[in-house]
Amino acid sequence: MSGRWLAVFVGMMVVIGAGYTWHARQRHARAAVPVAPGPAISLRTPGQLFFRNTEPGPHFGRVAAVPIEQLGQVTPPRRVFDAECDRFAVAAGVGLCVAQQPGVLPPMSDVRILDQDLHVVRQRALPGTVSRAKLSSDGKLAVWTLFVMGDDYSEDRFSTRAGIWDLTTDEFTKTLEDMPVSVGGKRYFSSDVNFWGITFAGDDTRFYATMASKGRTHLVQGDYRLFRARALEENVECPSLSPDGKRIAFKRRESPNATTWRLSVMDLATRAITALAETHSVDDQAAWLDERTVMYGLSRERRESDVWAVPADGSGAPRLLVAGAASPALVYP
Repeated sequence: MSGRWLAVFVGMMVVIGAGYTWHARQRHARAAVPVAPGPAISLRTPGQLFFRNTEPGPHFGRVAAVPIEQLGQVTPPRRVFDAECDRFAVAAGVGLCVAQQPGVLPPMSDVRILDQDLHVVRQRALPGTVSRAKLSSDGKLAVWTLFVMGDDYSEDRFSTRAGIWDLTTDEFTKTLEDMPVSVGGKRYFSSDVNFWGITFAGDDTRFYATMASKGRTHLVQGDYRLFRARALEENVECPSLSPDGKRIAFKRRESPNATTWRLSVMDLATRAITALAETHSVDDQAAWLDERTVMYGLSRERRESDVWAVPADGSGAPRLLVAGAASPALVYP
C-alpha cells in the first residue's frame, strides 16, 4: 500500500479508534439532549430518522431516533434504544448494526442483523475495525466495510474488506477481492485491490462500490448474481445510490494527494458531477434524506459528530438535522 493510502487509512483509523477530531465549524448552540418518553416505536415506524447517538453520556454509541418533522431543532427529543453500534442502517424493518468488539486485539467486529424491535436475530464476527454499513432498500442484503491489518500484499500492513450478507439465502461473502473487475474494457489484475462503500440498487443485483489500486480510486458497477464489475469513473469514494437509482452521492478527493474530500453527486446517465454546497471535508458514506437532499455525518470534537443535509443539485447551503448524531438512516413516511 502506498504512502498516500497509508496517510488516508491511518487518518480514518484514528477517527474510528481514537475519536473524532475537533471540527472548525460550530454552527449550533450546545445544549443537553433530552431523551423522549412516549409510546414505543420500531424500525417500521414511518417518518423516523434513526442514527448513532454521539452525545456524551450514558447513551453514547446507542441507536436513537427523531421524527422527521422535528429535524433541524437545536435539541429535538430523541428515542434511545439498547443497541450499541459503530455504524447503523435500516431498511424495510431490518436493522444492520456493525460494532467493534471492545478490548480485542487484533480488532474484531460483529455484523449484527436486528429485527424491527432492534433485537439481534443473526450475528457474524469478522476481523477488522468498523468503517461503513448499508442495507439494500428491501432489507435483504446487508453490506459493510472494515479496516483490516496484516494483508500480505500490503506493504503498510492494512487494507479494507467489503462484504455482502444475503439475508434471504444466508450466503455470506466476506470480501469482494476475488470479484473480477474490468478497467477500460480489460480485466484488471493487481495484488493491492481494495473495495469499500457498497450501495445496492432496488433490484438487489446492481451495486456500486469504490475500488482502490495503485494510488487511484474507481467507482465500479457490479452485478451481484454474476459476481463481476466494471470501472466507471475515477476519484469516486463511498458511493450512495439515490432512491430513484439515477444518481450517486459520494466524496471526491480535492487534489491527488489530499486527505480532504468534497461531497458531490454524479448523474449515472451523463456522468456529470455536481459539487454540493458543503465545503467542509466530508469523510462519510452519505445517505439520502429524499430525492432532492443528501445527508451525512460531520465530525465535531472528540468522538462527537452531527448529521447535516444539503441540496443534491449544488444549490442552497448545509443545514443541521440532528446534533450529536452519526450514521443516519431514514424510515420513509
